[in-house]
Amino acid sequence: MAKRLDLKAVDIFYGDFHAVQDVNLSVSPRSVTSFIGPSGCGKSTVLRTLNRMHEEIPGARVDGEVLLDGEDIYARNADAVAVRRTIGMVFQRPNPFPTMSIRDNVVAGLKLQGVRDKKKLDEVAEASLRGANLWKEVKDRLDKPGGGLSGGQQQRLCIARAIAVQPDVLLMDEPCSALDPISTLAIEDLIGDLKKEYTIVIVTHNMQQAARVSDQTAFFNLEATGKPGKLVEIDDTEKIFSNPREQATEDYISGRFG
Repeated sequence: MAKRLDLKAVDIFYGDFHAVQDVNLSVSPRSVTSFIGPSGCGKSTVLRTLNRMHEEIPGARVDGEVLLDGEDIYARNADAVAVRRTIGMVFQRPNPFPTMSIRDNVVAGLKLQGVRDKKKLDEVAEASLRGANLWKEVKDRLDKPGGGLSGGQQQRLCIARAIAVQPDVLLMDEPCSALDPISTLAIEDLIGDLKKEYTIVIVTHNMQQAARVSDQTAFFNLEATGKPGKLVEIDDTEKIFSNPREQATEDYISGRFG
């Protein structure tokens, strides 16, 4: 079941460096939210806070609240591993396990959870590959290495791996930046299908992509080098691209900077 995300007064640090300041936003279930903005403004940093990957960096910390259906994922009793199982991540570059078979790539997370039933694993592998719109292309070579697939297929394999553990939220950090235009369109179509089941947040540098795939868009900006990034505004995607409230948003979207 897709769940709602809420960030309340979130400040993000790398040691003494204040990376992102005072982020307040909400992401509705079964929707796509895009984070846009110039390089270095904190988009990916905010994304990584949503499943506690930010804290994997030594000295990194998060102040404020990151709520998943009202529960703070940074609460003292919250289990980071369970959070990452509930909030899956797809990275900028496809990262399948190259020598592992396509099937084993998909069910790697389940095996880590201790699932050993072959029938169950095979069923999840097929369902996840179908969900990632990859089944028809790989069904006759499930035992071949995942590293033998094309870049676009590898990215869809990584999406299949992410959804195999049945998360509620999918985070995607520039999922198409390393792909060709045809593979990019395939991933964008897939995002449209996946939002029927999942809450999705993506970081993208591609303004047209944000306009095509997202229901709401958040614009982040950086006032000056060494200053914290900040959320300038968040609104329905159509409004952000046609009539933003803030001049900085209009300047960025129209290409005046960034």
